[in-house]
Amino acid sequence: MPESAELRSLIEPAILSDVSQTGSIMRFGVISVVDHYPAELPRTTEQFYNELLDQVVAAETLGFDSFWVAEHHFHEYGVVPRPAVWLAAAAQRTRTIRLGAAVAVLPFDNPVRAAEDYAMVDIISGGRLLLAVGSGYLEHEFNGFCIDANEKRQRFDECLEIMLRAWTGEKFSFQGTYHNVPEVSLNVTPLQRPQPPIAVGILRNEAAPFVGARKLSLMMIPYAGMESFAELSDAVRFYKESFCRSGGLQEDASVFFGLHAHCAPTTAAARAEAREAMDRYVRTRLYAKQRQIELLIEKDLVAFGDPDEIIRVARRYELAGLTDFLIIANFGGLPHKQVLASLELISKEVLPVFRKADKSAR
Repeated sequence: MPESAELRSLIEPAILSDVSQTGSIMRFGVISVVDHYPAELPRTTEQFYNELLDQVVAAETLGFDSFWVAEHHFHEYGVVPRPAVWLAAAAQRTRTIRLGAAVAVLPFDNPVRAAEDYAMVDIISGGRLLLAVGSGYLEHEFNGFCIDANEKRQRFDECLEIMLRAWTGEKFSFQGTYHNVPEVSLNVTPLQRPQPPIAVGILRNEAAPFVGARKLSLMMIPYAGMESFAELSDAVRFYKESFCRSGGLQEDASVFFGLHAHCAPTTAAARAEAREAMDRYVRTRLYAKQRQIELLIEKDLVAFGDPDEIIRVARRYELAGLTDFLIIANFGGLPHKQVLASLELISKEVLPVFRKADKSAR
């Protein structure tokens, strides 16, 4: 379904004007929380992993920029506890699509081992790794690893510093509160130099400027942390201002965001297909706000609709300064065939609109 002339006349001039100021056009990727429902759905973990591999191959064929998986432990909330393992398998089935972990929870791992694991993924994939890192937020995961959640920020800072130093390939040592590393050097280092692109995942908008000060990319989940678009726009603006004050170029200040999206030929069909899966997803999210699908649609915290509706929602986030729309496509046990059909329609009708704007801006 082509973008309507009326919609294009309303939004395209504003977008191109905004692009001329920010130097960025929205890119599209796919992300999976890998939320599993073995008590409700007749699908094994093995089948789910294979569906996910089919989806990354499809995403590459359809022209998406990246494909990401989340890290979770000890619950069907998410069934990829070590993203590097799955990403290595995905790397062998793909050739061009960027592969990401979002987020790798650094306090739960030995940072030297994490540096080795993700260096291997970058090598196996031919330099296609993207890495979003975070400090964790789920109580049961901290309990499972016997880690005090009050320590997570300092643990995160130590782990990230160790990983970055390890990736240089030079011999180094480190003495911190939680980690001590003798003089070692990795025997595997990433192909991407000086390091693979790194984003920091946040759930609180006030953390955004601190990420910018480190000149790292930002990863956000509006469903989990956004109350209003004004609040979101402010967080992105503060992030980019902090990024530039620290010596970074604004065009390098990437803001990734994960958003549930489902596309069908009509908006009514898309929402009918998505309803049961989204209700299941919301009902089973631990420690999360329980919001009805109608409210999520009203607040543009999801994008369920025909191609014009997906474009409208994407444009709104683009105007707020976000740069990388990561489609949460296989949420809530949505049937695999519907996931693939949605991605195909977005590829045919949505991606070309943004790539046309990208060429015009350039």
